[in-house]
Amino acid sequence: MKTDSQLQKDVMAELAWEPSVHAAQIGVEVKDGVVTLAGDVATYAEKWNAELATQRVAGVKALAVDLKVKLVESGVRTDGDIGKSARSVMDWTSDVPADSVEIMVEKGFVTLTGEVDWKFQKEAAADAVRFLSGVVGVSNQITVTPSVKASVVKADIEAAIQRAATEDSKRITVGVSGNDVTLSGSIHNWAERDLATQSAWNSPGVSKVIDKMTLAY
Repeated sequence: MKTDSQLQKDVMAELAWEPSVHAAQIGVEVKDGVVTLAGDVATYAEKWNAELATQRVAGVKALAVDLKVKLVESGVRTDGDIGKSARSVMDWTSDVPADSVEIMVEKGFVTLTGEVDWKFQKEAAADAVRFLSGVVGVSNQITVTPSVKASVVKADIEAAIQRAATEDSKRITVGVSGNDVTLSGSIHNWAERDLATQSAWNSPGVSKVIDKMTLAY
């Protein structure tokens, strides 16, 4: 198991390795495997990429983000301009059903609402606006409401997790209640967690995935 000091060094090195992140502007603190990122970044995309880079580091048990987006003068746009750009890019995103998402912009912060059939559609909507110039944050409040209320079969989800994950998949427990799926058990890294949750979301009829998995190194 890595010490907090070693984990801090590894996170800082990964941030420095990520070309989309200005690592010198980001402070990294670690306590009991929990990483805290603090500082100022120039865009919301940089903040997002810093979070992803940190999650790639083995040994990170949890992540707290205290990064503030401070746009440079050339990146500042009116809420109206951001709204128009967001609407346009959303309309051109093939994974998002037409007229399914509503967009609200306040002081550069974009809030998405509406209903879609699948989790990947909800994620695609957020991805479409996350990297727009002038955006300082994104709140994805889109609801996943499957049009087909198929029964969620526990065995099918377990099989999907085993196909996608590694040996750790045997330690993941799947619970099903209506259209909600609960994943519990211990895993070794963030990649295993992502594979398990994505496998559950890919099952027809799933409207919510509750992650109760714990990282064990």
